[in-house]
Amino acid sequence: MNELLKEIPDRILNLAKGALSQANTHLTFADPGNEHWGFICVLNAAHAGELFMKAVIAREHPLLIFKDLFALDDGQAAEIDLANLIKRGKTHDFEKLPQMLWAVSGIRLPNRDCFERLRRARNTIQHFCAPDNEDFRQLSLEFIYTIIDPLIRSAYGLFAINFHEDHNVGYDYLVERVVSSQLKFSMPKDFNLSEVSLSEALEGASNEYKSWINAELIKIGRTDLLTL
Repeated sequence: MNELLKEIPDRILNLAKGALSQANTHLTFADPGNEHWGFICVLNAAHAGELFMKAVIAREHPLLIFKDLFALDDGQAAEIDLANLIKRGKTHDFEKLPQMLWAVSGIRLPNRDCFERLRRARNTIQHFCAPDNEDFRQLSLEFIYTIIDPLIRSAYGLFAINFHEDHNVGYDYLVERVVSSQLKFSMPKDFNLSEVSLSEALEGASNEYKSWINAELIKIGRTDLLTL
């Protein structure tokens, strides 16, 4: 295999992390002047999901993310030229990636209903006809923490909450939003909150969700954060 091809999975993964950082930031904050972030977070969440799936597929073999390999063979070259591949190659469409991911790695994406809703939302936004009554931030949040987070946790040992652009506070307000929406998320062993109260974020949450939070805190040894 061309040595440069081996760099593709890591290149894709690094871009995916950046897209996820922006999506998490844009769905968390809604200050005056950044109302457009509601639309942008959908695009970034979809982009992150697309790239993470492609990274997992490319980990099996970099060429598997391309759908037109035979068209790139001129019958002359001894091996595939990376520059030509990047310039002319066409990767699988976003809507086909879950099936490709399963075929290559055996991984089934959870919450396919959310995947379809986000895919349709991204298409409408890209075609400038997004509905006004859709909560795009909440949709992006659901997509990230029911689809992306479990995928990258199992595939790479990564935690979605660690990717954000709030370099002063960290993931506190992001976690507050996730928890208040009663979404499950992967907790790193150094999980901690300093700016928000976990107990307050859990106000109104079901007993089942509170029990799940406490169970996860016990797993990582953060019994000091246990909520009643």
